Amino acid sequence: MNILEKQNCPECKSTLVDDMQNGEIICSGCGVVVDDQIADFGPETISSNFEDKMKLARATGQTTYSQHDLGITTEISISAKDFSGKTINREVAGQMNNLRKWQQRVRVSSPRERRLANVLAKMGETCEGLNLSKNVLETASMIYRNLDGHVDVKGKSVVSITAATIYMACKQCDVVRSLEEICRGICPAKDVKSKTKLAARYYRTMVMEMGQLHAPVVTMDKYISKIANMTQTEVRVERLALEIAEKTKDSSIADGKAPNGIAAAYLYVASVLLGQNVLQRDVSSIAGVTEVTIRNRCKEILTCYKLKITLRPSLAN
Repeated sequence: MNILEKQNCPECKSTLVDDMQNGEIICSGCGVVVDDQIADFGPETISSNFEDKMKLARATGQTTYSQHDLGITTEISISAKDFSGKTINREVAGQMNNLRKWQQRVRVSSPRERRLANVLAKMGETCEGLNLSKNVLETASMIYRNLDGHVDVKGKSVVSITAATIYMACKQCDVVRSLEEICRGICPAKDVKSKTKLAARYYRTMVMEMGQLHAPVVTMDKYISKIANMTQTEVRVERLALEIAEKTKDSSIADGKAPNGIAAAYLYVASVLLGQNVLQRDVSSIAGVTEVTIRNRCKEILTCYKLKITLRPSLAN
């Protein structure tokens, strides 16, 4: 017995439960049958083994926006045998081959669907290559689908429009990824600069045309946490860097400067204060800035503020 979301009986206001064995919804108090012939969404066969339960689970019917047909397409497999394992004759095999061919053609019947399928397939490959979550992929797919009527995507570069859409989805999902980093995961190294510039233009157009008053802002602590995770920095160094950034957030240190350079400088200053052996070369390669940039940002932080740190005896060594 499982308690349903609908809690009250229409007769005695008691709790309702469902009897999956008989397919009925009954009242736990008076026993009146509220509903019958309910659908069973459980497994096909009852089993005590967890693996068997997962294998015998029903199809959920869940749709996804990351596929142009919402993931509910029908596939005709290439096989010379039927479902029972018997070999089919040549005539039936030829009919199945023709059905498979036309089914693939009908799936993408218009230029708009073909363009949608290409962009969504590129999004899936990019998010998988950059280790982005499914939430980012679904958000990017929804953003691209909503572009219809706001931005004319016909004739635009598939790589650049994909990068711009994923970049906007990352900002909405609070995931720190630069536009150049996304383009590096899509196109060859020689085309990164040109594709990044084109994707930036597409992104500005999307922000203005889709009615957003301002682009989502990624705070400094996100950049610090990202660089700390990628450099495998100790937690106490990351915490001190976050505290320094919080104390200096009202200043003009970060005005007009790349946030990854400022975040790298905060981490480097925190590591020096705590006596950790962190090389500027390692931090700069991860942050995507030069060592000179980190030194200049550290000089600005130390010039504008006097940092004083007090360690407990257990943390001093």
